[in-house]
Amino acid sequence: MRDSTGFDRASDLLRRHTGDTGRPGEFTLLDREWELLDGVFSPTYTPVTGLFTTWLPFPDGGSFLEIGSGTGVTAVVAAQEGCASVTALDLSEEAVENTRRNAARHGAGDRVRVLRSDLFSALGPEERFDLIYWNSNFAEPPEGFVNETDLHHAFFDPGYDAHRRFLREAPARLNPGGRVLLGFSSIGNVELLRALAAESGQKLTLFKSQGREVDTMVIEFQMWELTAE
Repeated sequence: MRDSTGFDRASDLLRRHTGDTGRPGEFTLLDREWELLDGVFSPTYTPVTGLFTTWLPFPDGGSFLEIGSGTGVTAVVAAQEGCASVTALDLSEEAVENTRRNAARHGAGDRVRVLRSDLFSALGPEERFDLIYWNSNFAEPPEGFVNETDLHHAFFDPGYDAHRRFLREAPARLNPGGRVLLGFSSIGNVELLRALAAESGQKLTLFKSQGREVDTMVIEFQMWELTAE
């Protein structure tokens, strides 16, 4: 059953993104300075980007694929932590440009390839990765809700259609021994997520979680690993 808590929380975050007249053009995260373009999800309003980035088991010398790269924080850190190749995908043109700028800013432009993509659509059919990661748009909106802008897609997944596609398509993009990790939260619909995984012949195992107080509300940030049944 859909819980309106996640939708309400995400709606508030979206309003802050679009209505904050003091939104900075740069921010500090993980002891690094980052550029922030208009229309791109900002890691300054929620701890999720920094938290998940520190949890990821980046494959040293391997390949990393990030869905929804946003400002590029995770993709850049992946390159700096030893990944030989990083592919960063985002639906938003502004986010693609933001990721490219931050990769160049931190000297990782030669290892971070950035493409505009609806999930895996921009990839070649033969491309495979050692680690696939998506900090998903886990807020479930009410029936009939439509994402009006690219920024809406950073928060809301009507009908969990994007999650369904990700769970179905991600395993085929792995190298042997590769892993799929999904950033999620207790205010997402975990029951539906499990059901969609089962539909695709997969199961979800909690990789790591941590509760954080965000704007007087305690949220459990979760990272799930997708494996075959």
